[in-house]
Amino acid sequence: MPTYFLFGAYTPDAIRGISAARTEQVREEIARCGGRVREIYALLGERDVCLIVDLPGSAEAMRLSIRLTRLTGICFTTSHAIPIDEFDRVAQGELADVDP
Repeated sequence: MPTYFLFGAYTPDAIRGISAARTEQVREEIARCGGRVREIYALLGERDVCLIVDLPGSAEAMRLSIRLTRLTGICFTTSHAIPIDEFDRVAQGELADVDP
């Protein structure tokens, strides 16, 4: 399954709702979208939270982002991630087509 990173920024309402129970609801919502949680991190800096999840595809990633925003009040930015070995293979194939 493809891997997605969901980076979230708290709104004032989202901050008021922080709890272990809400985190569990997030995990359940990911499962309802056919996904699996790899990791969830709290962050310092521009973003406040990062979810690393495996999902069946981009449609499920979009659906999850919308559902989690409704559930938590957190604004998410979602990125599809690929393993670096796969990226290297793709990049090497592209570079082979370029004239020196």
